[in-house]
Order: sequence, then structure tokens, then C-alpha cells
Amino acid sequence: MSQQKADYVDDAEIDDSLDQLPDDETLDETVANLEANGFDVVVVDSAAEALTAVEAQIPAGVSVMNGHSTTLEEIGFEELLSEGDHEWESLPDEIWSIDDDAERQDARRQSQTADYFLGGINAIAQTGELVAADLSGSRIGAYPFAAGNVVIVSGANKIVPTLDDAFDRLESVAYPLENERAQEAYGVESAVAKQLVYRRETEDGRTTIVLVREQLGY
Repeated sequence: MSQQKADYVDDAEIDDSLDQLPDDETLDETVANLEANGFDVVVVDSAAEALTAVEAQIPAGVSVMNGHSTTLEEIGFEELLSEGDHEWESLPDEIWSIDDDAERQDARRQSQTADYFLGGINAIAQTGELVAADLSGSRIGAYPFAAGNVVIVSGANKIVPTLDDAFDRLESVAYPLENERAQEAYGVESAVAKQLVYRRETEDGRTTIVLVREQLGY
């Protein structure tokens, strides 16, 4: 079942000031700073355009894995990967067909080295840095090095002025919403257990950010 922000926003106390769409000048400056830090950036106007942009990033025949991302759900990527017409090797389908818990966990670890790993992000500093966190690390583990290529999809509402603001957004917007989702989906509370600060991409062309001019994700 798809779980979106609207399902939890009434139950979670969040700082709305860190969840607003930026003006064009702020967006342009953010893109310029991200690109200066080695990230490729594609800006689109809608969730539908974001899905098209993501598909265009992934060639036929490669292995594809995704970490949990409300944004990927909202643009329709998770449905496309599991049910859609594509020519990729879908690692989630392979992983979740494994009955043995230990075997499945090992396959999840191996999937971090997928040819293409997709996910979201919790905050983007206008100065060009990304911030994300997980309880298990199953999403952010692939981002720094393990995956061959990384495609991150984010709503522009995750743009905040500084890196300090990005840390604040993680704690005061993303975590409360994810905690509500985790309790409903898994029956356990979430935690900011493993955190990533992605200051630069040093490998040319490896990491692409698809930035959507919409309110998406946590």
C-alpha cells in the first residue's frame, strides 16, 4: 500500500518553515551549488515529469535497487519497477521473493552495489549539500560509494538555506513523519540512527538529483 505524507502529517508535529517550496532564485542557486559540488541535476515541474526523467537515466540491462522512499512512491517509480514495462533487473523483486530471513538480509546487503540505486533525501542545503538518515542504513549505505550509479529524487520543498538547517529539517520534519510511517508499517518506532552528509560527488556523472518543483516526500 502506498503511504504518503498526507497520511501522517496530521499526527506528526513538524516545522512547516522547513518544508516550503523555494522561489526561482533560491532554486537556481541551489542547482548551481549542487553542480559545483559534483552532482548532476535535472529540474522538472511535476511528479509525472520526474518519472520520465528517472527512466531516462537508467539504461536497459542494468540491475536496479531502491531504498524506501515516499517520493519514489509518489512519482510512481516503485510501481514501475515491480510491475511496469522495463528492461532492467529488478533487485527488490528478487530480494523479497527469498523466504529465508538470513538469506534475504544478505541479498539486501549485496544489492547496495547495484548498477543503479534510487532513493530520496531528507534535506538539501542551498549551499549544495545533501543530508539523509536511516534506521538501518539500507538506503544511505549505497549512496557514498557502493552503488555504481545513484539517482536521488526530491521535492524542492526539501531545500533549506544552510547545512545546519538541513540537519534541523531532518530532525523536525523528516523524522517525525517517518516515525509515524514506521509505526503504522512495521509496528516499531524509527530513529535517526545512521546519518549521511553528502558534501560532494567526486566521481563524474555518478550521482544525479532529479529535483521536482512540487511538495514531495518527507
